[in-house]
Amino acid sequence: MIAYLNGRLVHKDPTYVLIDVAGIGYQVKISLQTYAKIKEEEQLRLLTFLHIKEDAHTLYGFKEEQERRLFLQLISINGVGPNTGLMILSSLSSEEIEHAILSGDVGTIQAVKGIGTKTAQRIILELKDKVAKSSGNESTAPLGFVTAHNKIREEALQALLTLGFPKAVAEKNISQILKNSSSDLSLEELIKASLKTP
Repeated sequence: MIAYLNGRLVHKDPTYVLIDVAGIGYQVKISLQTYAKIKEEEQLRLLTFLHIKEDAHTLYGFKEEQERRLFLQLISINGVGPNTGLMILSSLSSEEIEHAILSGDVGTIQAVKGIGTKTAQRIILELKDKVAKSSGNESTAPLGFVTAHNKIREEALQALLTLGFPKAVAEKNISQILKNSSSDLSLEELIKASLKTP
């Protein structure tokens, strides 16, 4: 397995890059997310995933671990291949995908070209726990707004479950408060507001 490539960027296109690693040129498929993050780097390090089929060996590259992890989670879903996974990561940011999965937002995922209602529902159903677990343990990565947002959401959910709320009710309350809140809520404020929600 090729875990990453570190070399000179020879060519950059919105869908792929060519990287020269010790005289060998690797063509790596990328998402628009990674394309935007590469900018004009001469030396490039990409995390990779090698997909092997009978007729092709294809390398997929990612600038950040969060994106690669999401890609691997997406292609584990029946009916989502690597190209569809890349399409999802090109259409939405990693944060938007995680948020859509955690909040059960079928519409956002279904808006991606080639994703039907059943596939969108399957993605949410099968990845909700995985995404919640991985976004709640992002201590190694700098906490961006949405990751911090997800962490607070998860901690509030755990608190409500401990207090005896059914999971579906707790998730609905939290989503409703976050949707209606104009400012960033602290964990305590979110829990208190959730307890007050009918």
